[in-house]
Amino acid sequence: MSKTVLMQGNQACALGAIHAGVRFFAGYPITPSTEVAEIFAEELPKIDGRFIQMEDEIASMGAVLGASLAGVKAVTATSGPGFSLKQELIGFGAAAEIPAVVVNVQRVGPSTGQPTSPAQGDVMQARWGSHGDRGVIALSPGSVLEAYTLIVDAVNLSERFRTPVIFLMDEVIGHMRESVTLPNPEELKIINRRVLQPGELPYRPLEDGVPPMAVFGEGFYYHVTGLIHDETGFPSGKPEVTQKTIKRLHQKIENNLPEILRFQTIDCEDADYIIIAYGGTARSAEAALTLLKEKGQKVGLLRLMTIWPFPYQLVSEVCQKAKKVIFPEMNYGQLVGEAKKVLGDKVIPVNKYDGEMMPPEAIVEIIEKLGKGEE
Repeated sequence: MSKTVLMQGNQACALGAIHAGVRFFAGYPITPSTEVAEIFAEELPKIDGRFIQMEDEIASMGAVLGASLAGVKAVTATSGPGFSLKQELIGFGAAAEIPAVVVNVQRVGPSTGQPTSPAQGDVMQARWGSHGDRGVIALSPGSVLEAYTLIVDAVNLSERFRTPVIFLMDEVIGHMRESVTLPNPEELKIINRRVLQPGELPYRPLEDGVPPMAVFGEGFYYHVTGLIHDETGFPSGKPEVTQKTIKRLHQKIENNLPEILRFQTIDCEDADYIIIAYGGTARSAEAALTLLKEKGQKVGLLRLMTIWPFPYQLVSEVCQKAKKVIFPEMNYGQLVGEAKKVLGDKVIPVNKYDGEMMPPEAIVEIIEKLGKGEE
């Protein structure tokens, strides 16, 4: 039976992953994500799972990919500097199509930055951090409850599309404590990877572009490599194989957007101004929405939970009638550029990158000036 509890975002993230079937965690302590590892260390041994503190972030990512190849749902957690170290193996996981979830509780950077201060500076790194072309799935929760429910989605999407999924929290959500009523774990929708059947090739995709996956140790022998490979898994230098493979790594995500995109719209239908926000900044946006409505402004909110792939069509459709679109972020300006690709100069960025949370007043001030005809 569901019950209401006081819970931290990092704790909710770990418990949600466990309830989604994760039984392996490898990581290295780093602020502000350390509590995620602590919960896994406490809970996994109780359910015959495995927790390993590795010697560094690179080894952590390698261990997670190895566990996944052996058939276990696996997660690692880190913050900015560790996320940078993981990038080469995240790319390997994408190329070899290995399910895994990488939790990144963002802090101020670059480099060591401000370890305990909130930021959303890793958004573009989540998309382009590892070299080469590939499709990417990245989710960003906006509450403690969503840290639980959305990590379940992250694990499911990773298994469903055979790809590393980035769970892009920020320090605001990771360290926040809220009263939440968690769903009954038995009622969660859980997705497991499709298993390779005798006679099938390990990298021959099904109709949706996703190949079934063999489990090491269960009778299948196949080659796993970061090199471009054909449907057998062995390397190929043929241009047509290279193009087909890279295209499929994109299209298995792009062609299944209804399964991947998660978002919320509030009062956007007849709004003069629409705020687009995600993660911890979305909480400030919701507060700003309330303040502006009390003053008679017609304002809506598009809250993004899936930030990669970026929902270009959704943003265009929701915001087409608005006079202006306000895009607050705790960075120097990252995801706002994607909105500008479809909305142009209609988009006004609101950026805060001093290590403090975005205040609702910063958003309110911009919209009030617009309402008075001021730019």
